[in-house]
Amino acid sequence: MLTFTNQAALSYRNRVRYSNLTTGQIADTLTVAKEALMGTYGPGGDVTYVVRLANNGTAPLTDLTMTDDLGGYAFGGGTVYPLSYVADSLRLYVNGALQPAPTVVAGPPLVVSGVTVPAGGNAMVVYEAAVTEYAAPGADGTVTNTVTATGAGLAAPVAAAATVSAQSGPELAIAKGLSPETVGADRQVTYTFTIENRGNAATAPADNVIVTDTFDPVLSNITVTLNGAPLAPAGNYAYDESTGVFSTEAGAVSVPAATFTQDPATGVYTAEPGEAVLTVTGTIETV
Repeated sequence: MLTFTNQAALSYRNRVRYSNLTTGQIADTLTVAKEALMGTYGPGGDVTYVVRLANNGTAPLTDLTMTDDLGGYAFGGGTVYPLSYVADSLRLYVNGALQPAPTVVAGPPLVVSGVTVPAGGNAMVVYEAAVTEYAAPGADGTVTNTVTATGAGLAAPVAAAATVSAQSGPELAIAKGLSPETVGADRQVTYTFTIENRGNAATAPADNVIVTDTFDPVLSNITVTLNGAPLAPAGNYAYDESTGVFSTEAGAVSVPAATFTQDPATGVYTAEPGEAVLTVTGTIETV
């Protein structure tokens, strides 16, 4: 929008009186707005974008080209892209009606050509972009990508941007081990539970992290450790020697966030998972 103001002057008997300022706006021929349907992204996920183009003029705008930079940023003397176009995901609507697919070059950057916006009308372009290994996964990570419309009917390129933030929270997985794997009756065994967190936030009490297992054969006289330190049963876990059912109390096990590193040569982010190790040692009553 171009904003303009003006003011009138009234003169009489060598006096001057000024009017109030009036303000107006001249609408751009084409306006572009962009939004992400979800405001967050996660590793390996997709983001759906909607680009709206409105023609405020009295003549159609034909053969427009729309370029999305897919969030590209300079790194290591080149450009890396935290987003990549999902093939065949783009849809074009004109005044609400689905149109034949325009020409799409995935890039990066993504280039869409052959878009027409009728006089006084609008077009909407919807497409998906996949999150790549160049998207910052940390709790403060963001991706901003800009779409730019160009064409013969435009006095200058018209651009709009959208920003999405990295999802915040833990992403947990658990693995279980047994030592020794071969044991006689009335012998001790140790179960080891390794819990990994690939998320960008440590677990909190509100996450209600609970480890449960049913030991078969049943164990007796168990001892429990967390990250190598003895864990007392009170407030931390419960165990029923008659059934073999073991369960930690909600929040007794906490898992730190992953740490993320960006390769200085390639720009690729890698994660070192946060880890908590829970062990349960006891004596097998029967085999």
